[in-house]
Amino acid sequence: MTERTCVVMPTYNELENLRPTIGGIFACRPSVEILIVDDGSPDGTGELADRMAIEDPRIHVLHRAGKNGLGPAYLAGFAWALNQGFDVICEMDMDGSHRPQDLPKLLDALAGGTSGAVPDLVIGSRRVDGGRTEGWSAFRDLISRGGSWYARTMLGIDVRDMTAGFRAYRASMLRALDLDAIEANGYVFQIDMTRRVAAAGGRIVEVPIVFPDRVRGKSKMSNAIVVEAMRRVTVWGLRRLLRK
Repeated sequence: MTERTCVVMPTYNELENLRPTIGGIFACRPSVEILIVDDGSPDGTGELADRMAIEDPRIHVLHRAGKNGLGPAYLAGFAWALNQGFDVICEMDMDGSHRPQDLPKLLDALAGGTSGAVPDLVIGSRRVDGGRTEGWSAFRDLISRGGSWYARTMLGIDVRDMTAGFRAYRASMLRALDLDAIEANGYVFQIDMTRRVAAAGGRIVEVPIVFPDRVRGKSKMSNAIVVEAMRRVTVWGLRRLLRK
């Protein structure tokens, strides 16, 4: 029996990326469905998403009022997809940094691949053999590597790319987590999800991906997001050490 897969894609001002990214996904894996979670984009992203959903029944749209953060957008998407009965739920950026041609690698790995061992979470990783970034400055790469190293060290989790946002989850794993307890807003949401899956005894696998810099639109990264990540990871890490 074929597993139903939903790719959750938060958007804020991604009008020019919508059609090329979604078209690329369907070209690589026509059977998936896509949920666009739009945070009231003023550039018309939500309106175009609605039109695309009318054109293609594989596309769904969830509108949220205002820009409330990456974590809450994904949690809203997870809740919708779980309610719809999907078996596999993916995270993917709309800006083109997550290449559609890498999606089948994540899904094949989640199905067990050649190993036969079925993971609960597959991460598209820039930091394992075969994975890499393209178009990044040395400083940006250093910050990314340093952030993953810090999170990995503080939390004691053997995942090379802790901040990666290209992911495939088993719905059964998401149902086992207390998603209502998650408070992370920015990219630290990815670290929070990783630690929760690990704490629940979930099997995590990383597969190599190529991560190009976005070619259209503006990055959503900010100093506030970095500060939130450092603060939360430090608190989680200290709690872990105190429990030992």
